Amino acid sequence: MLILAIVLFIAAAVCGLILLTAILQDKPVNKAAKSLHGIFAAAGIILVLVYVFVFMPSWSSLLVTSSILLVVAALGGLTLFILDVKKKEVPKLAAVIHPLIAFAGLLALIIYVLP
Repeated sequence: MLILAIVLFIAAAVCGLILLTAILQDKPVNKAAKSLHGIFAAAGIILVLVYVFVFMPSWSSLLVTSSILLVVAALGGLTLFILDVKKKEVPKLAAVIHPLIAFAGLLALIIYVLP
């Protein structure tokens, strides 16, 4: 379950890189990449949260930290999405901080999953 979440987050990261490149170059974002990024990330977060709340065998501060970071990144991504939908300028700093937080959460998840 967590390995599938990692794969989904990596797919979301690839789409996110396309979006970040467009934002930093002041170009319009690719709608397909935006949609896929959100779908992959949301599915990954759902899998992680289901695992944490239903299947986690014992308390793991690393997994809980990963979950918190991923949820914070998702809230940041949702904020960026809302700004884009309202045709407001997406702050470049927020567009850079969002993937950094998500990467930290993904890295913590990968470290947790590795034997």
